[in-house]
Amino acid sequence: MKLVTFSAEGATPAIGLVVDSGVIDIARHLPEAPREMIALIDAWPEWRERLATLAGSRRADVALEEVTLLAPVKRPGKILGIGLNYADHVEESGMARPEQQLWFAKMPTSATGPFAPVELPRVSTQLDYEAELAFVIGKRCRHVPRERAHEVIFGYCVANDVSVRDWQLQTSQFTIGKSFDTHAPFGPWIVTADSVADPHALGIRCFVNGEKRQDSNTAQLIFDCYAQVEHLSKAMTLEPGDLILTGTPGGVGVAMKPARWLRAGDRMKVEIDGIGAIENVVQVEPA
Repeated sequence: MKLVTFSAEGATPAIGLVVDSGVIDIARHLPEAPREMIALIDAWPEWRERLATLAGSRRADVALEEVTLLAPVKRPGKILGIGLNYADHVEESGMARPEQQLWFAKMPTSATGPFAPVELPRVSTQLDYEAELAFVIGKRCRHVPRERAHEVIFGYCVANDVSVRDWQLQTSQFTIGKSFDTHAPFGPWIVTADSVADPHALGIRCFVNGEKRQDSNTAQLIFDCYAQVEHLSKAMTLEPGDLILTGTPGGVGVAMKPARWLRAGDRMKVEIDGIGAIENVVQVEPA
């Protein structure tokens, strides 16, 4: 199943199921169902079969082109990203292959929609893209062994770990440079984990103004999704709706010679086979 958060004609945001080229408004057909994505994820065992039946028996209530797709989870409790997790990205960075997972946080206020503008900050011109597979946690969990990690992954999204490189690299802590507003676009929907045969065999690409900048496969992850869950859950409780960004392949702008920074008007498209695509235009941070 594909689950979205959407708005239509200025209405209150709702959650829906994507079928064919349209959206089924869950609340219209199941008024007692949760109205926000985190609540639905948390109650998924109760609603999974009913929603599968709804998706298989109803036509769309509204066409995709008639709605605005929002961030599937409006405000994730956590957004966590891992650095240097593709071999080609390690090589272009000139750094050693990591022996341990290198994690940083992106603040929840960086979350934005799959087709929303991404801001070029007033305080920097060193704006960069990072195509990433993301996954959404589905169960409150701690100390999850790798062999059971798939049980706590609700589904997968396309993400762009937008980065302000001078702010990222001016200290040893990446968090601020990764956390500017609008710098975590993701979506366009959550593809539930049972609809993804193998998250570690997906082509991933990024285009800037139609030029292919990144082209890899999640088979190249150094630490795969399940290893990431195992590692993170040793330190913290993972909760429904938490968003985990799994790393970016080679081809980022900072590694080019000379570096190629994003400018106002640039259009970034990130696509992952079997998941979908997001597309965001860079705009100057408004006053």
